[in-house]
Formats: sequence, C-alpha cells, structure tokens
Amino acid sequence: MLKNNFFSPPSTNYGEITGPIVMIGFGSIGRGCLPLMERHFKFEKSRMVVIDPSDRDRKLLDERGIRFIKTGLTAQNYEKVLTPLLKNGSGAGYCVNVSVDVCSLDLMKLCRDIGAFYIDTVVEPWAGFYFDKTKSAAARSNYALRETVLDERAKNPGGITAISCCGANPGMVSWFVKQALINLAGDLRIPFKMPSSREQWAKLMQKTGVKGIHISERDSQRSKQPKPMNVFVNTWSVDGFVGEGMQPAELGWGTFEKWKPRNGRNHAFGCQAAIFLEQPGAATRVRTWCPTPGAQFGRLVTHNESISIADYFTVGEGKKPAYRPTCHYAYHPCNDAILSLEEMFGKEGHCQEEQHILDENEIVDGIDELGVLLYGHDKNAYWYGSQLSIEQTRQLAPYQNATGLQVTSAIIAGMAWSLENPKAGIVEADEMDFKRCLELQLPYLGKVKGYYTNWTPLEGRAKFYSEDIDTADPWQFKNILVR
Repeated sequence: MLKNNFFSPPSTNYGEITGPIVMIGFGSIGRGCLPLMERHFKFEKSRMVVIDPSDRDRKLLDERGIRFIKTGLTAQNYEKVLTPLLKNGSGAGYCVNVSVDVCSLDLMKLCRDIGAFYIDTVVEPWAGFYFDKTKSAAARSNYALRETVLDERAKNPGGITAISCCGANPGMVSWFVKQALINLAGDLRIPFKMPSSREQWAKLMQKTGVKGIHISERDSQRSKQPKPMNVFVNTWSVDGFVGEGMQPAELGWGTFEKWKPRNGRNHAFGCQAAIFLEQPGAATRVRTWCPTPGAQFGRLVTHNESISIADYFTVGEGKKPAYRPTCHYAYHPCNDAILSLEEMFGKEGHCQEEQHILDENEIVDGIDELGVLLYGHDKNAYWYGSQLSIEQTRQLAPYQNATGLQVTSAIIAGMAWSLENPKAGIVEADEMDFKRCLELQLPYLGKVKGYYTNWTPLEGRAKFYSEDIDTADPWQFKNILVR
C-alpha cells in the first residue's frame, strides 16, 4: 500500500529542464504550479516565460525575474509567438499548457515538431468551440476531441514526450484506478501478476468483476463570505468548469448495461468506448458515494478520463467487446459552485459576468475528497483517493487551495515522468507508470486511503414514490442517473 506524509513538503529534485520553459496560462493552476516547479526542477529562470491575457498576478513573476507576455494565443498567432520562445538557446524546451481557449492539439504538434516537451490537463479547443451552434453535440464532445489526439499519435508515433490530460482528473485518477484495482484484487484473494500491458490490466479488472467506476468527488471548502448574487464562485477555473459543464454529458459505456437513456447517443467513429447524452453535463445529476459525506448527488460533467479509462480497460475491440466498465465523473463541487450553477441554468445557461475563484486565504475550512469508486464486484464498492484539506494545503505549498494542489502536483509528477521517459511520444495518464507518478505526487495529497462501502444507488429508494428502477442489478446506470 502506498503511504504518504502530508505534513512534510518534499524538496526532492525531480530533474533538469535543459531548455526554455513556456507556461501558457497563469490562473489558479498556473500560479500553483510555479512554486512547485521551482522546488522540484532545475532550470534557468532567465529562459522561462509565462503567457496570459491577464496580468493580474504578474507580480509573482516580477519578484522572481520571470518574463511575462500579456497576450492571448489564437489560431493565427500561436506559432509566431511560441516558436522563438521554445527555441531560445540550447536544450529541450518544455511547454506547460494550463490555459483555456487554446487548442491543445495544435500546441502539442508544434512542440513535437521543434523538439520541446509538452503537457496539458485537458484536450482544449480554440475559443468558441463549446458554444458553436453549427456543431452537433457529438462534434462538441470530449470523445471527439480525444480522438483528434489519438489520430495524431497514430500518424506520428514515438518522438519527444507529450502528455495529454494530466491534472487531478483527468490524470491522477487514472493512477488511482490502477492502485485501487490492485488493492481490490488482493482483498478478493484473486491470484495475479502485476500487469505490464493494457490488455493485462483490462483482464485483471474483468476478473475482479468490477462493473463500473465513478470519479467521485466532494469539495467541501467554504468561504468566509457567502456567495453574492450574479457571481460565479468556484475553487478552480470558472471558464474551464462552465466550458466542460455546458458540453454534453459523457460517460464510458460498460458491457453490463441493459438500459440506455432516451437521449443517449453512440458515436459513429473512434474507439466506441463511450456514449453522450443530449443535455449539459453540469445539469445532469447522478447518485454516488464519497467517504466523508456518504451518499450524494454528483454532476455528470464530461471529462477525458471517463472515456480513456473505459477504453483502456476494454477487453476485445469494436462495438461489442467482451468486457468494458462503465466510467464517469460524479462531481459535487463546493457549495458556492452549486449555487452558481443553479443561478446560471436559471438564466437559461448564460454565465454570470463576474467570476471569482476562492483562494487559500479566504477559505475557512473543508477538504477536496477526490477518488475512484470501483463498484459491482463481490465486495460491492471500493473508494480510493485523496482527502486533502485546506489546512494541509497551506502547509504544503503557496498560492493554491486543496483543489488546485491536487491538480498542480499531478502536473509536476507528469513533468518529472516525461523527463525520465523523454521519447515516449504522445501518451495519456492511463499509459504512464502509475506507481512512479503516485510516488512523486503522494506527498501533496493529504490522506490517501481506500474505503469499502455497502451503499448502492438503490439505498432508500421506492419508499415514497414509485420509480422505474432495476432492483435485480443495483449498479445499472438506470439506477444511478437522477431522472
């Protein structure tokens, strides 16, 4: 079992970045990454550049002598802006993309063409994509965006390492799934050898009887001040949350499912591991479980890991594989964000003009409890993940809350892994060495622990109302979706 000590901020050097560093985006995640990069990597600050259309926090860069460029990258200017910066001097540069409205694929291709490392936390499109009324729901999905990256990998295999979707989720949670699966297989007394390939991992999950996986999260961080009207409050990027929340709800679609929502749609292309619902993810509620609150409603917000995990653990191929787990995000954001969502959807989906991200100084208390719930096996359900408090976060790293530190520490772990594996080509978090990545990240995650639960989505149902539920198979998505 992996162990951690969350009261001792690590100072270990994770490697040297020999070329220039370009960080794109300096919002809550960019600010949080900065001190961790300083702590864990050797690099020349004189060759680091941060690019962002807002200069609100540039004082943190000025204090360190780090160059700042106030601009927004577009499809028209990104090559002209980035190429000289990433080719500045000798060594292999590193592009850390923690922005919104900047196309991940275009940046990834440019970096690989010029021999620079690359990492991001999401497959992000250019501005306007999520709200483009000329595009179908399928075309605006994360499934479609992920397929563009997979297509690029197929066309140009190998080469310098570029990591797609490596934050807390997507990212860290894929490493949690593997650790949770090993723990579960051991507790079920299933004999196995440590898997060394995707096929072996998928067969192990099939052997354990796991029917599905929730990326189950509860953010209980509270502000000193109540949320004002007409302000969207969150603990991380409002633009990022609203963008993905307005995309169609998406989920990896398991082979054990007997029922599909009326507005559920399959894709006509790609890996066939997922479906989408013709409704926004942030307005789609699901039943789930976390250790501290117990049963709760989460939002089925689309995330890359919902698709990549289901795809990775598929046994067989095509539209009718032998085995695939259902997988989706089940997110309960902080209470202020829930109120913000209700307010936004009450205004027909028009986001509030004023946005506010809660920083570490204004949060009174709370934790971000983020893990994976493996369900449907002989022990019913097993949650494994991080329970990181704001108090622990303040001791570990500056400029971020608990939500942010789970993301930034995963980025740092991913960067370190890429330096150790410089010619891995384009990779997703599911394909990385989960033990090594967790070893690098664990000191920043607070309590990391597994919990078994007897809860199912049928608990407390049919007491007062007549519902259309499947009592023979509690873990059917029919029972999980709040209809």
